[in-house]
Parts: sequence; C-alpha cells; structure tokens
Amino acid sequence: MNSGASSTGTRSPPSAPAVSLTPAELLESYKTMVLSRATDERCLTLQRQGRIGFYVPASGQEAAQVGCARALSGDDWIFPAYREIGVALARGVSLERLFDQFIGNSGDLSKGRQMPNHYGFREQRFVTASSPIGTQITQAVGAAIAARRKRDPIVTVTFFGDGATSSNDFHAGLNFAGVYRAPTIFFCQNNQWAISLPREKQTRSATLAEKAHAYGFDGVVVDGTDLEAVYGAVATARARALAGQGPTLIEAQVYRFGPHSTSDDPHRYRTDAEVAHWKETDPVQRLKQRLSAAGQLDEPRDQMLWEAARGEVSRALEAAERRPPVEPASFFDDVFARPTPRLEAERAEFDALVQQGVVKP
Repeated sequence: MNSGASSTGTRSPPSAPAVSLTPAELLESYKTMVLSRATDERCLTLQRQGRIGFYVPASGQEAAQVGCARALSGDDWIFPAYREIGVALARGVSLERLFDQFIGNSGDLSKGRQMPNHYGFREQRFVTASSPIGTQITQAVGAAIAARRKRDPIVTVTFFGDGATSSNDFHAGLNFAGVYRAPTIFFCQNNQWAISLPREKQTRSATLAEKAHAYGFDGVVVDGTDLEAVYGAVATARARALAGQGPTLIEAQVYRFGPHSTSDDPHRYRTDAEVAHWKETDPVQRLKQRLSAAGQLDEPRDQMLWEAARGEVSRALEAAERRPPVEPASFFDDVFARPTPRLEAERAEFDALVQQGVVKP
C-alpha cells in the first residue's frame, strides 16, 4: 500500500495482524469480494434502468467487510449500517434473498416494508439496517450487554462510516460501552467522505480511532484495503471482548470508489485524480496480486471467477424478477400479535373492495 496523505485523510500502514487466514480462506474471501463487486456493478445499472429503486454500493470496501466477517463467529450479532453487502455475503446470505429485498417482491422477508438495500436476516444474525445515522451503535451495545447477562459467549459488531462519528448515538454508545465494558466491536469504515463532507471538516482528531480513548477503551487504526490486517484486528478485538476486557473501536481506512448511493453524484465534490490515487490500493486487486504471487490464482482462473460471479448475479436477479409481488392484504399482518376488532373490520372492508374490483390484488 502506498503511504502518504490525501485531501481527505491519511492512510497509515497497520501493525502486523495477530492471526492470519489459510490459503484456502484467502481464496474463498477473494471469491466473496469478487461477488460483492459484481453485485455492485449490476445493481448500479439496475437502479438507472428503474428496475430497483435505490442502492448503496460498497466498491472499495470489500476487504474491510469480508475480513471483519471472517473473524467473527456465526453466533455473533451484526448491526450494520446500509453498505454492508460484503458482510451479508460472507455470512452466507444468498444473492436471491438480497434481490428479493431490493425489488420488494413476495420473497422479501420484510414484505416490502423497508426501502431497498435495508435488509436483515435473522438466521445469519444480521439486524435490519436503518437509514438514520448511528442508531445501530447503541442497539449493538444494548444487545451485547444482554448477551453477557444471559452468559452467551458472543460479541456484537456494529458498522458505521466516518460521518456517524459525529452523531449523538456514536458518543452515547461508546460511553455506555466503556462504562459497562460491553463486548462490542465498533467497526468504522472510514471511506473519507460522509456523503459530500470530507473527513477533515468533521473533526480535529488525528484519527477517528483515538476517540475511543476518551471513553476508556482501545481504538485501533487498520488498513481497510488489507484483508488479513482487518481479520487480525477484529480477531484480536473479539478475543479481548470475550475475555472481559471491554470493547474496541476499529477504524478501517478505506475509500468508496462509487457514489454514496444511487441518489448521489460524487463528481460534484471530489476529483478524478483523488479516486485514481485510492484505486492504486483497490482491495480486490490487492488480494488478487497476493494470491497470484502465491501461485493460487492466474488470469484464466480469475476470469472464470468473475464470469461465475456475474452469472450468479444474473441468475439471482432473474429468479427475483419472476417472483410475484407482495400480496396487498399483507399490510394487515404483523401489526399486532392478535388482531384488534378495528383491524379485523378494516381487513374485511379491504377484502370487499377486492371482490368488487375496486382494488386489484
């Protein structure tokens, strides 16, 4: 990785990871990162075509997400923001379920009630994302303390960006976690821009990680483009949390190559030169070079991996687009554990309108 400063923050080489991944795990991680990047490419196009309503890309942040996910137990709970598709894929969430949510069809576990790209999967212990900035931080701390009281040997991990470190929930969450030594990992993906606000206009701190010190626990800066460095930092933080040594704030220094979301135009606030500078450390290419140097990957096989990933994306999309829409009457479900008389009456009225043809199911 090239060291040195950019207009939006410094990139510092991390210390060596305490643990490492096996060659097979590195290759599997690369496949997940390729699948995440291929999904990003397709979803940005789909949104422009009007086939999905909204998308938040993660290109440039794949190593941070996959490296973190690999260091966790399947029993640990994830409290994401809205950019953690790499985490979801690494946890075993299928692309088809993701596309069901993007489209909001009858296969969507949230029944079309969340905006696209705000998904959750109980089986993978992946809590549904919310748009308000930082709300997941305090939720993760509360869940961690609850787990400890139940004597569950797990940690909670909450993801957020550099912008969220200026939110009330960030400071409340870190303070509470520090006081009660919650087994929580705060994973900040510092991608240098809070939508259009550069990092240096948010804080005078030299790093975001050092903000943990004010709350009485460790903050660590890690190269978020290095899969093994992230894995080592998270594995170490997890071991400390389970040993009763409290939380850790990890600042993974990354860069988002694309827009903040499909509602954003990054060309209005950053230069092509800046993007090109950071693309020199593209995490996908960086891991590819590592695997190639170790003799685990060559160009033909890499091409096959990309073709397989894009094919998987296409098949998942086709399946999701074939699935019928959510039944309109489903909006009466899940309101109360036991429907109230008023709700029953409203449903009967709705059913009558359907029978009359006034409302089409």
